[in-house]
Amino acid sequence: MEKRTKFLLDEKDIPTKWYNIQADLPQPLPPVLHPGTGKPITPDDLAPLFPMELIKQEVSTERWIEIPEEVRDIYRLWRPTTLFRAHRLEKALGTPAKIFYKYEGTSPPGSHKPNTAVAQAYYNKKEGINRITTETGAGQWGSALSFAGALFDIEIKVYMVAISYHQKPYRRIMMETWGGKCVPSPSPDTNAGRAMLAKDPNCPGSLGLAISEAVEDAATHDDTHYSLGSVLNHVLLHQTIIGLETKKQMEMAGTYPDIIIGCVGGGSNFAGMFLPFIKDKIDGTKPDLRIINVEPTSCPTLTRGPYAYDFGDEAGLTPLLKMNTLGHAFIPAPVHAGGLRYHGMAPIISHLHNLGLVEARAEHQLATFKAGIDFARTEGIISAPETNHAIKTTIDEALKCKETGESKTILLTHSGHGHVDMAAYEAYLAGKLKDHSYPKEKIDEALKDLPKIK
Repeated sequence: MEKRTKFLLDEKDIPTKWYNIQADLPQPLPPVLHPGTGKPITPDDLAPLFPMELIKQEVSTERWIEIPEEVRDIYRLWRPTTLFRAHRLEKALGTPAKIFYKYEGTSPPGSHKPNTAVAQAYYNKKEGINRITTETGAGQWGSALSFAGALFDIEIKVYMVAISYHQKPYRRIMMETWGGKCVPSPSPDTNAGRAMLAKDPNCPGSLGLAISEAVEDAATHDDTHYSLGSVLNHVLLHQTIIGLETKKQMEMAGTYPDIIIGCVGGGSNFAGMFLPFIKDKIDGTKPDLRIINVEPTSCPTLTRGPYAYDFGDEAGLTPLLKMNTLGHAFIPAPVHAGGLRYHGMAPIISHLHNLGLVEARAEHQLATFKAGIDFARTEGIISAPETNHAIKTTIDEALKCKETGESKTILLTHSGHGHVDMAAYEAYLAGKLKDHSYPKEKIDEALKDLPKIK
């Protein structure tokens, strides 16, 4: 078993149910509030944007939610994904640690995002919706929803953060290949976009602003729903298929992780891994399990943002979520890890962090690309810039084991490949990639606009 590299499950092992952490939280999540009244939001308030089945999942406290067979049938295109033992990386580091990574880059769009995109498209189609708007940062979510839209014959309109739209043109081409329409945000297509362009014609955009545009588009078209690729409870729920598969594969490997590591922007890919495991920490089965959320120093939501109610978007159109936030007006630095440039963090992750059940760490862009290249030169996979943040922390933890002589088991959540991010690697290798330090003044300014909740 020590020499085994891949741990494979059969298609019959694809989970039949998603795991809902809300059934096992030691304290319930704070309520989501209506942006106009400040009172807890109702299903009817969300109905113009989401299908009712997703709204039910958002508030459900049932431990297990059935995965529709139509969704599982599409999952078979790439699931179950492989769990790898990183023997070559371990050897290069000279560490006694055992490093495993669950690789989500084999999905058609190349990331974890289709796990929820397919489910969301399915529920929308079932409700008779034929057009969906959404936002995307680096483009993983936009391409995943465009892929899902093609499978269910749904028109997809994507507002892509402008800096990523220009940095990552091949993500736009992927969306268009699957039939999606992609525009840079801020765009002239919405009031929110036009207002920002008037204020700053060269605005690099933000996920918060792109969300404002997508929500406004959906709210002003009777035939359209909105879809979100991270943050919300139902999105994290769909991603738990990652952790459920991994638990079976770790059993095949004859071990259990001491440390689980993943990158976080909105938090869905990492939550999808650790939520099925954190249940063991909550119930006392694995009290010493460490869970490390890794974010960029240029957008340090968990490590620097207060735990407070805030809008999920820049224009203040969305419900108010209790989360770690840098302020909905915060425009992050234009780092290449576009999927991590979000001002807020998933309420579930923020809640668990507030309870002391998970950790957070911020990594510099230059250090993460070095880690990504070390990973590529040992394990062979060229990782997404987002994933490189988790790789950097994984290497650091493995080197700590080298210092102490401990043979800990480290589980890395590998969210996807970087094949359309080669311009970023080229810039790093040429010494042209910038290091964006913690922009304290920008965050302080954005936090002034936090909603006043009594």
